Amino acid sequence: MATHTPIEPATGRDRAKAERYDALLQEAARLFAAHGFDGVSLEDLGAAVGITGPAVYRHFSSKKALLGAVLRRASEGLLTGGRRVVAVDGEPVAQLRDLIDFHVEFALADADVIRVHDRDLARLSDDDRHVVRRLQREYVELWTDVLERLHPDRDAADLRVRAHAGFGLINSTPHSVRGLRDVPDDAVVHDILADMAFAALAAH
Repeated sequence: MATHTPIEPATGRDRAKAERYDALLQEAARLFAAHGFDGVSLEDLGAAVGITGPAVYRHFSSKKALLGAVLRRASEGLLTGGRRVVAVDGEPVAQLRDLIDFHVEFALADADVIRVHDRDLARLSDDDRHVVRRLQREYVELWTDVLERLHPDRDAADLRVRAHAGFGLINSTPHSVRGLRDVPDDAVVHDILADMAFAALAAH
């Protein structure tokens, strides 16, 4: 069987551009989470990755386009990862556990993106908002399909409410616990969140 090596940027300049693009997405999420979309300038974004503000335009047509790229990438990553989880054959209980673990890992690693989504989704362009919403609906359907196998007596609307409630529990906690004293490490927080979400979603 032939093997395929990952496609990488062809030149050092291409690699540097790709790395700068990724850095801009990461720093934009951090800055937007901390200060809000309107509280961050192009100069702030450029300075965070070592370039001038106008140089951001080499990668994104506008600050709004950068916001769109942050939220689209997160939604694409969730859907891709969720599909990978449910592609593994297993009982619905095991698949639900795996989906919860996957989403908790995302929430702990990308708390900035969740905060940006909650606060600035309305600032997206119509096209980006449409794409993000479509990706999110498809992700929710992955969860409802698993929940339907676990709770065959419940209708689709009930299962979607359950899925969204599970997301709410998981997504809100990484923000709130970091303001507490004696916060446990992420591994402990992961286990607490995963156990609580599973108890809620598996309950009849």
